[in-house]
Amino acid sequence: MKQLAIYGSSGFAREVAWLAEECGHRESPREIVAFIDDDPDQQGAVINGIPVMSLDEVSKKFPLALVVAGVGSPSLRRRLVEKVGLAGLGFDLLVHPGTARSQWITMEEGTVICAGNILTTNIVIGKHVQVNLDCTVGHDVVMADFTTLAPGVHVSGWVHFEQEAYCGTGATIVNGTREAPLIIGERAVIGAGACVTKSVPPDTTVVGVPARPLSRS
Repeated sequence: MKQLAIYGSSGFAREVAWLAEECGHRESPREIVAFIDDDPDQQGAVINGIPVMSLDEVSKKFPLALVVAGVGSPSLRRRLVEKVGLAGLGFDLLVHPGTARSQWITMEEGTVICAGNILTTNIVIGKHVQVNLDCTVGHDVVMADFTTLAPGVHVSGWVHFEQEAYCGTGATIVNGTREAPLIIGERAVIGAGACVTKSVPPDTTVVGVPARPLSRS
């Protein structure tokens, strides 16, 4: 049985623990050995029957454990993943067994695909990507490392997400084309409920329908 530790101990981490249990019912069973939390005040607690430990404690007590990050922030997730690598632990891959998906999808370590998602065809998903509850992802979408879709995001075909792109709850992204995919740039943020109709530059936050850059005035 795989041993799994979840980095984080707040709400989404608890949802990831449930996801891991669901995966174990129909696929490879997992023993969830710990939530990892860097806050000493949280360490030693027990949440939903799972102990909260430091990364150092987990690496010593469970050296064969695999880890997934249970935090929504792409930049924070990257920092935690780097710490896990330095601690010598590997990463799991969690895909809810009820996910509707074709065989023409690739995804890499650390990725988390929650319940209720539809992934169609010819999709490339990188490392430590999170697709939260009830999203749809269309054909020829590319999701680079640390891309994050909050619940209820709908992505049409030929959309490319660069690293650490974040889409808020209920956002919609219209389709690009083979010749001109719609690009969501590195660290771009799509606001909740926004409708994206054109590419978004890196480090830009867009909101509204249609989505426009957030005013800094």
